Amino acid sequence: MSDRYQDFTTSPIGKLLVKNLGLPNPTKLERYTDGAPLVDGTVLVGGTGRLVESLPGILDTLGIASATEKPAEGRIKGIVFDATGLADAAELRALRDFFTPVLRSLAPCARVVVIGTPPEQLTGSERVAQRALEGFTRSLGKEIGKGTTVQLVYVADGAEGAVASTLGFLLSPKSAYVSGQVVRIGAHGKGKVGEVSSDATRPLAGKVALVTGASRGIGEQIARVLHRDGATVVGVDVPQAASDLQGLMKELDGDWLTLDITAKDAPQRIAHHLSEKHGGVDVVVHNAGITRDKKLANMGEDRWDSVIAVNLTAPEAITRELLAQGVINKFGSIIGVASIAGIAGNVGQTNYAASKAGVIGFVDSLADELKDGITINAVAPGFIITQMTAAVPFATREVGQRLNAMSQGGLPVDVAETIAWYAHPGSSLVNGNVVRVCGQMMLGA
Repeated sequence: MSDRYQDFTTSPIGKLLVKNLGLPNPTKLERYTDGAPLVDGTVLVGGTGRLVESLPGILDTLGIASATEKPAEGRIKGIVFDATGLADAAELRALRDFFTPVLRSLAPCARVVVIGTPPEQLTGSERVAQRALEGFTRSLGKEIGKGTTVQLVYVADGAEGAVASTLGFLLSPKSAYVSGQVVRIGAHGKGKVGEVSSDATRPLAGKVALVTGASRGIGEQIARVLHRDGATVVGVDVPQAASDLQGLMKELDGDWLTLDITAKDAPQRIAHHLSEKHGGVDVVVHNAGITRDKKLANMGEDRWDSVIAVNLTAPEAITRELLAQGVINKFGSIIGVASIAGIAGNVGQTNYAASKAGVIGFVDSLADELKDGITINAVAPGFIITQMTAAVPFATREVGQRLNAMSQGGLPVDVAETIAWYAHPGSSLVNGNVVRVCGQMMLGA
C-alpha cells in the first residue's frame, strides 16, 4: 500500500505547497534489503563511560565503520554516544557540547544511539543524570527530522558484552520506524548471551519460530523476516485462513497448524505439535489479534469477550502451557504484539486497549520469572499501513499517519524487523522491554 500524500509531496506542485504552506514533508525511509550492509557509511563514536573504548571493536564485528572524530568531508550515518559516565546534572552539558557541532553533518535517515546506565540501579546525582537522558533523546528524536531516529539504550553493569545485536538493529535501516525508544539490556538479571550463529546474515539458523496469525498482514511479514534470518517458521491461523497460511508456509519451507487459539485445547495442541514435529521451539510470536470497536456505552458482551480472548487470554494460556511442558528451548524468546492503543488509549477501543495493555502487563509479570535464559518482550505498533488501516476513514487515516516524528505510517516489515531483533540469540539480555514501532508519536511519549 502506498502513501498517496507522500507521493504527492514529491511532485512539482506538492513540493511548492509543502514549502509555502509548511505542510508535513515526510522523508522516504531507508529500509533494509537482504544482503545489504547494516550501515552504509560511518558511525561517529564519542562520550565517556564504561563502553566508549569497546564500541569501535563491537561495531567492527558488525561490519560497521566507525570514527572517534567528525570526518572532515562527507556525512555521518550514525552516532553512538556513551553517556554512562555522566554522574550529575552539571555533566549533562557534555550532551550539548558533543551533539551540537555534529548534528548538521548527519546524512538523511541517520541513526543516533545514546547509551546510559539504568537509573533504577543508581542513587543520588547519578540517578538524576541518567534519568535525564530520556528527555534528551525523546526530544532530539522529535526535532532532528529527515528520517533520522534517536534511541536510548540503558546497559546494566555487567551487560556490556551483550550490546552488539541491539546496536546492529538500532543503527541499521531495520529500525526505520522505531524512534524515541528506551531499551534496557541486562535490567532483569545478568544471565548469559545465547550462542550466536557464525553466519551474521542468518542469526536464527537452526531455530524454530512459532508465529500466530501468520497468514497475512503483519503476521506474514514476521514469518518472512524470521525465515530470512534462518528460522524454520511454524505458522498458526484460523481454519478460514488455511489456504493462505499453507501457501505462505510452503513458500517459506515452513510448517503450519490451523486452529482457533481461543479453543480450550489450543495450548495443548500447539505444545504437542511443536514437541513432536520440531523437538521444541525457540521463538514464540503472539501476533494474532482482532478489533471489535464500539464506544463502551454501546459495547455488547461478545465484542468485549472476543477481543480479550484472542488478544490476551490465548497468548497467556499458550505461553504458560509451553513453559510448563518445557517446550521453549534455552535462550528462547517470547514476543507479544501490544499496541500504542494499550499505552495511550483510543476512542472506541476500550476492549482492544485493555487487551494490549494486558500484553504489556504479561511481559512485566514474566520478565523476572523466566529460567534458562528465556526472555519476554513486546512490540507496540502505531499506525501501520495494512489492508485494515486502508479501510479507516480518509481524514482519520491522514491524521494517524502524520502525528509522528516521521510524518508517515509504518509498514508491517517495521514490526517484523523489531521482532527479529528480539529473537536474535545475541539479544538474550534484552528482557522485559516494550518498544513502540510508531515513528515516535509527536504528542506524548
